[in-house]
Amino acid sequence: MAFIAPVFLLLVFFGIQVGLWAYGRSVALAAAREGVAQLRVVPDAQFAAEADPVVRDHVERFATTIGRESLLGPRAATSWSADGNSVTVTVTGHVISLVPGLDLSTTQHASGTVERFGGVR
Repeated sequence: MAFIAPVFLLLVFFGIQVGLWAYGRSVALAAAREGVAQLRVVPDAQFAAEADPVVRDHVERFATTIGRESLLGPRAATSWSADGNSVTVTVTGHVISLVPGLDLSTTQHASGTVERFGGVR
């Protein structure tokens, strides 16, 4: 029993850590998708430049809210394609760790095409 108990506890903690890492990645991806959903409906390039900082702030708050302590220090970045027809949101953060000194970080990307609405005739 003295040999089995530590191995069993190690496996339990390893399983919990893997679950926390997967949840942190899921939170980062959900936040990136939230940002893409907002930026896809931006009407033109001028408005996009004004909306970028607001959306990045919203994505970081969204990740902090839904992730709580599972995704620490989320940072969002946006990038537009050269023709302005698609947008990518990248969310990076650190996943909480059960092992002191273990640095688990994650980066998730989400992309989408920009919606263009024609005039109604």
